[in-house]
Amino acid sequence: MRISNSFSEGEIQVMDFIVQTLLRGGSPTMAVRNKDFASLCRKIQTMKSRVNEKQIADDLPAAAKPAEAMQQAV
Repeated sequence: MRISNSFSEGEIQVMDFIVQTLLRGGSPTMAVRNKDFASLCRKIQTMKSRVNEKQIADDLPAAAKPAEAMQQAV
């Protein structure tokens, strides 16, 4: 399964179906009845974990820089 930051036409249709169902007052259960919903959920979860991993990776070097600056100053 290839994960990207963009959505396919089918995934966009699933999201549109969910939003339209909820906006019309439908239940969440009805909104997720689309056959591609599970695939879309997996993709979103993977994208969220990638964002979290990137944030952690970006924060680590920033946290290490002040320590390095302190060592150079001494």
